[in-house]
Amino acid sequence: MLKRLLRRLAPHWLQVVAAGVSTLLVMALNLAIPQLIRVVIDSVLLGGQVSLLPWIAGGVIAITVIKGFFSYWDRFLMERVSQKITYNLRNELYDHLQHLPFAYYENAQTGQLMTSDVDMLKRFFGFGFIHLFQGLVTFVGVVIVIFSMHRGLSLLTLATLPFIVVTILYFGRRVGPAFQKIQESLADLTSALQENLSGIRVVKAFNREDGEAEKFDHKNKKLLARNLTAVRLWAFFFPLMSFLTGLAAAAILWYGGREVIAGNLQLGELIAFNSYLLLMIMPMRMLGWVVNLAQRSFKSAERVFAILDTKIQIADAADAIELESVTGRVTFDNVSFAYREDTPALVDISFSAEAGQTIAIVGTTGSGKTTLVNLVPRFYDPSKGAVLIDGEDIRHYTLQSLRRAVGLVTQDTFLYSATIADNIGYGDDTADRTAIEAAAQAAQIDEFIVSLPNGYDTLVGERGVNLSGGQKQRISIARALLKNPKILILDDYTSSVDTHTEYLIRQALDVLMKGRTSFVIAQRIATVLAADLILVLDGGRIVARGQHRELLQTSSLYREIYEIQYGSRSHSNKGGETEWTT
Repeated sequence: MLKRLLRRLAPHWLQVVAAGVSTLLVMALNLAIPQLIRVVIDSVLLGGQVSLLPWIAGGVIAITVIKGFFSYWDRFLMERVSQKITYNLRNELYDHLQHLPFAYYENAQTGQLMTSDVDMLKRFFGFGFIHLFQGLVTFVGVVIVIFSMHRGLSLLTLATLPFIVVTILYFGRRVGPAFQKIQESLADLTSALQENLSGIRVVKAFNREDGEAEKFDHKNKKLLARNLTAVRLWAFFFPLMSFLTGLAAAAILWYGGREVIAGNLQLGELIAFNSYLLLMIMPMRMLGWVVNLAQRSFKSAERVFAILDTKIQIADAADAIELESVTGRVTFDNVSFAYREDTPALVDISFSAEAGQTIAIVGTTGSGKTTLVNLVPRFYDPSKGAVLIDGEDIRHYTLQSLRRAVGLVTQDTFLYSATIADNIGYGDDTADRTAIEAAAQAAQIDEFIVSLPNGYDTLVGERGVNLSGGQKQRISIARALLKNPKILILDDYTSSVDTHTEYLIRQALDVLMKGRTSFVIAQRIATVLAADLILVLDGGRIVARGQHRELLQTSSLYREIYEIQYGSRSHSNKGGETEWTT
């Protein structure tokens, strides 16, 4: 995982090297400051060389300015690199998610698809990585300098470090999981809030306000307890580190003071030693935080790379061709499909839809109706057999050209938080307002839209919450019709409309479906009476096929569905007029 992360740095190696050089210069300047303090004490205060004071003061100012300049560049360059890496990673991740098959989303939890993990990697590259490098450089630099000053005092200084390192690593191992639990509780709390607000109508309808508040309070208390646990760790750690640092400083002062009295060490050197101890302790104190950050970053990297490593199963073949001049003949040739190997969803489906025909698909819930039509635009690939358009296996066409030829209206209508015009025009970003309005008129929604204060520029709330089910459905139909597809899929398109609205939509679709191959899934038998071919599905198999009157006589399942809806009434169609008899 570390190798994969470091490979992300390779394209930015020049900036990384520049940041590393800047870091080295900053560390060198930090090591020079205690030496200036030593000269002030030993040569100026004790040696009387007052003439050195202006030079030393100027040196401190120069070091501060130069250090500030290079500190800016090491921070800016690494942050710039981390931002570019995360920018590319977000785009790569988002693009990959767009091309993953539906099967992936059916098995993945929504929270696993969020890109907050990428932000954790940004912190690793921009802050943790450079701090780890700074800490190592500082430690090595300090060790070299203090050994050049006094070997015995240096050995004493290093002897105190194992206790500090053990404490830091122990703290890092404890605080990492503590903050991980905080993140989990915060995500749980946020999910509960989002779920509550999304289902607020259900909450109010069933008088569950108090119960929801109690559930939220329980999760909030859990978050509070975990935050307090982390606070206790931090509150204990910092005084303990101060105590250990103080012990190290006391040991240096005790031994160093004796060496100063014995004449083996100058006073300024002793004070410089203490300053180097602080320089050494500071990056070591950061080590626990960096270790914790690295652990969390590797976990985030595992989740991100797990998504990126997921194979894109539905993709263009190497020799894929464009689907052009579509006539609309669709053939299912002995097609079988299963979401899971042990549970077939479709078994040996074979039929042909001639260009311009309307194929109705009926059956009980879970019989495979929606699965069947989802194979036409290649949302899934059959596990056996083939789906053909105009005599060619659809796997030989490019996905973009295939899906341009297919219009889809689903029973689960999704609208974006944008204007009504934007939602209708989503299927064709080149469509002008005239075309959008024409599609809305055909879908019997134009009259409602123009009655709104802002007309087609009215903003739709999140997922269309400020529209009725029928209004959302007709906007979805207008969006599909704007594509002017040769193949039209209507998946229970009247499920959210009243009888009058259904009548209006059917009137429009009777005209618009002419010349198009249409697949109609409907719970209401009335919507499929005029279909050229009705397929009756049960258990993933076609158990009957034919037209309405024929199926009433030959299919017990179709007749049962019909009688559940209409009782003992029979239906006839004379001269294009509907007639009902008892």
